[in-house]
Amino acid sequence: MMRRDFLTLPAAAMIPVVKDAPAIRSIEFAVVPYPTKAYFRFFENNERPTVVVRIRAGARGELEGWGQSVPSPVWSYESVDTVVATLKRLAPALTGQNPTDIAGAHAIMNRLIAPSFSTGAPIAKAGIDLALHDLAGKLAGKSVPELWGLKPLERINISYTLNPQKLDEVEPMMAEGRKLGYRHFNIKVAPDPKFDVEMAKLVRKNAPDCFLWADANGQYDVDTALAVAPKLRDAGVDVLEQPVPANRLRGFQALKKQGALPIILDEGVVHSVDLEEFIALGMCDGLAMKPARTAGLYDAKKQIEIVHKHGLMFLGSGLTDPDISLAATLQLYGAFQLKYPAALNGLQFLAGSLLKKPFALENGTLRVPTGPGLGFEVDEAKYQEMRRAS
Repeated sequence: MMRRDFLTLPAAAMIPVVKDAPAIRSIEFAVVPYPTKAYFRFFENNERPTVVVRIRAGARGELEGWGQSVPSPVWSYESVDTVVATLKRLAPALTGQNPTDIAGAHAIMNRLIAPSFSTGAPIAKAGIDLALHDLAGKLAGKSVPELWGLKPLERINISYTLNPQKLDEVEPMMAEGRKLGYRHFNIKVAPDPKFDVEMAKLVRKNAPDCFLWADANGQYDVDTALAVAPKLRDAGVDVLEQPVPANRLRGFQALKKQGALPIILDEGVVHSVDLEEFIALGMCDGLAMKPARTAGLYDAKKQIEIVHKHGLMFLGSGLTDPDISLAATLQLYGAFQLKYPAALNGLQFLAGSLLKKPFALENGTLRVPTGPGLGFEVDEAKYQEMRRAS
C-alpha cells in the first residue's frame, strides 16, 4: 500500500542571488573515469565515465565550485563525448555571469542547448548546476540545504542493488550486502519476467522486512508489464519503477489503473513540466528522483515539491554516482527528509575517489555532507591523477 507521508515537509526557499558576487572567471572540465569493482549492466570497459566541472570565480579565480556529469550511453543518449561537446558550448556564455544566479544560468544553457521533448542534454547541464550550487554555498558559508532554509537528515538509508545473471547468485549477493551493512534491496528486472519473479521471491524470503524495489529501466513491453506486476507484488515487491519505455504513456496509465503495485517514474521525467503532465495524465504513483538526470538540483528541488504537493511517493536513486554527484544527491534527499532507502550504488560498484574524505557506508547509511556548498573537499592530487585530457 502506498504511504503518503510527506505532507509535513517545510517549504524550501529559493537560493538568493547575491548582486555583488564575484563573477565566473573560468569553467574547466575534464573526463574522470572511475574503475568498477563489480558487474553492472550499464557500464562498459570496467569503468564508470564521468566529467568533472570546476567553476572559478573572483579576480584571480581564488573561489571555486565543483560539479560532475555522469553520462552512460547504455542508459541515455548522453556520452562523455556529448557532455564534453555541450560543456564547450556552454562555458563561454556562462563566463562573466553571476554564479549565484542559478536560474539565469539555466536560462542561458537552455537557450544554447534547446529541448526536444524535454530539457536538452540534462546530464551535461547537471555538471554546471552542481558546481554553481557548490560555489553559491561556499560564498554564503552554508550548505545547499541551509541555502534552501531546510534542516537535513543526518543520514540516508541505502539500498543494495542486485543485478544477478543467474538465480544462484542472488543469495550470495545478499549475504555480501548484509556483511557490508545493507538491510534493504533493489532488484534490476526485465526483460525476463519468469526470472524476475523468482528473483523477487528469493530476496523476500531472505529479507522479509526489507523495502524491496524493482526497477525495469523501461525494458518490459506493456503486455508483459501488466502480466508481471501482480506476480511481482505476490512475490513481495513493494514498488515497480519504470516498467515500460518512457514514451509508452498509455502503458503507464494502464499499469497505474491496474493498481497491482505503485508505479514509479524515472527515465521519462527530466523536467518539472514533464512531471506535472504525467501526473495529470494518471501515469504514476511516485517518482524516483535523480538530480543527475534533471540538469541538477535547480529543477530536482521543484520536482520533489510537486510530488509532495500531489501526495505521491518520493524515492531517491542515482546514476551510480561517485563523489561530487553523490554529495549533491545526498544533500537533496536529506533536505527533503527522504523516508525510503535510496538506491545509491556508487560505493557498491565503483572504486577510487577524488575527495580528501571519501564517502563510507556506516550501518547501511551514508552521512549527508554538511560543509559549505556541497559539503566536501576535493583532493587536487587525486583529481590530477584520475583525470584524462578532454
